Amino acid sequence: MKPEVGLDLQHRYRLVERIALGGMGEVWRATDLRSGRAVAAKILRPELAGDEIFLSRLRAEAVNSRGLRHPNLAVVLDSGEKEGSGWIIMELVQGRALSDILEDKGTMKPAEILPTLAQVARALQVVHDSGVVHRDVKPSNILINREGLAKLTDFGISTGANQRPMTASGMVMGTAQYLAPEQAMGNVATGAGDLYALGIIAYEALVGHRPFTGSTQVDIAFAHVNETVPPLPDTVPAEVREVVMDLLAKRPADRPRSARELARRLDRIVVNLPSDSWDPDQTPTWAATGRHASPTLAEVVDPGAPPRERRRRQGTQGKPRPWTRQLPATGPDRANGARRHGNGPAQEPLGGPGRRRLLVLAAALIAVIVLVVGIGTLASAQPGTTEPPVVVADTHWKEAP
Repeated sequence: MKPEVGLDLQHRYRLVERIALGGMGEVWRATDLRSGRAVAAKILRPELAGDEIFLSRLRAEAVNSRGLRHPNLAVVLDSGEKEGSGWIIMELVQGRALSDILEDKGTMKPAEILPTLAQVARALQVVHDSGVVHRDVKPSNILINREGLAKLTDFGISTGANQRPMTASGMVMGTAQYLAPEQAMGNVATGAGDLYALGIIAYEALVGHRPFTGSTQVDIAFAHVNETVPPLPDTVPAEVREVVMDLLAKRPADRPRSARELARRLDRIVVNLPSDSWDPDQTPTWAATGRHASPTLAEVVDPGAPPRERRRRQGTQGKPRPWTRQLPATGPDRANGARRHGNGPAQEPLGGPGRRRLLVLAAALIAVIVLVVGIGTLASAQPGTTEPPVVVADTHWKEAP
C-alpha cells in the first residue's frame, strides 16, 4: 500500500497531505470522514511493508499508547493494517516541540521549564500506572500547544508489562543523550528511567547543553553510568538544583519515588520561586521566533524522530537518535568515585566501591541490523526529508579480571 493524497484508511481517514517523513514512517494530515476533524496518520513507509519486525513495533506502539487518556498525552485514536502496511491515527496537536523552543531560546528560566516538566510528569504517572515505560522521553517528544499545555508523544520504543520482549537480553533501546544509567547497563527499563530523562531535559534547558558528552553513542551512554554530573550554576535556585540532581541520581532508588511525587514537588518549587523569576511581558514558551515562526502542521505532529539539535550543544556529536546496542551487565566505575549534588552528601557511582571493573570489547561486531524504532518524525521536518535509521548492534562484551 502506497500512501498518497486521497487514500482512505479503514474507509474513514482520508489522506490530505504528507507533512513529514521519518526513517520508519510517513506522517500525513488526514480527515476523519465521520467527524470532519483533522487528525495525524503515521503510516509505515512503503518499502518496509510486509516486514514483520517493523509491523510488530508499530503494533506495540499502538497497544502501549491507545487507551491512555490524560490532558498531557497526545491521544492515539485508532490503528490498522492492510497489505503488509500499518498506521496509527492520533490527534493533531497545534504547538511546537520543546526541542525547537530550546533551539530558539538557548536556555529557559526555571519558571518556564519546570511547569512543563510537571505536566509531563503527570502524563508519565498515567503511563506508568498502565504498566508502560516510555523509554524515549526527550524534548522532541514533548509538544507544547498555544495555551502552554505540554503533550508527551511517541511511544515507538515503549515497553509494556504484558508485552513480549522484542529485543534480546542485554540489548539497550533509547536515545543515548537521555538514557538512564541502569538502561545503559542493559537492565530492565522502569519508570525511574523516564524520570531520569526529565532530569536531563531540565539540566539542558537551564544550562543550555546536556551534562554528558562523548564521541559515540556508546561513549555518551557510559558517561551516564560513570561520570559525575557537572554542578548547575549558582544562579539556579537551590531548590531547583536539588530536584534536578535528585532526578539525575545514578541509582533509581535515589530518584523521586514516582512521577506524581515529582510533579507535586515541581509545583511547590514553582510557587516559591523568587518574584523576579516571572516576567509577565515575556514571550510565551510556545511562541515561535526566527525560522520557527508561524508553526505549520508539519511542525506540530507527534515528533518521534530526532530533532534538528543545535550542533554546538555539549553532549552529542550530530543528532541524538534512539539506538540499540548490547552493553555489559555492569559498567566501569571511575576511580575517583563519588559525586555530589547540590550541597548534599556524596553519592557513589552505580556499582559502588570494590566493584570497579574494566570492561573490554572481547569480540568484534557480529551482526548489524538496520532497525527504525520510531514511526514518528521530526517535529519541524519538511516533507521529503528523512532521518538516519537506528542501528541495532549485537556485540559481545566481557569483564576483564
